[in-house]
Amino acid sequence: MDAKAIGEKLVELRGSKTQEEVANAIGVSVSALSMYERGERIPRDNIKIRISSYYKKPIQKIFFAQ
Repeated sequence: MDAKAIGEKLVELRGSKTQEEVANAIGVSVSALSMYERGERIPRDNIKIRISSYYKKPIQKIFFAQ
């Protein structure tokens, strides 16, 4: 899955939560989360694990094409 598709998925998962709320919960800066959501960066594996845990979704469903 490409960075843009991952970003769209992250925005969809965030829903009505703020970027600040999610960033604080997963331990990244708001600017880092914003870059992930815009498809400018793909999170490192340890961040992928935290995102997956936060949203209670398998890593494969968020970061890899189905």
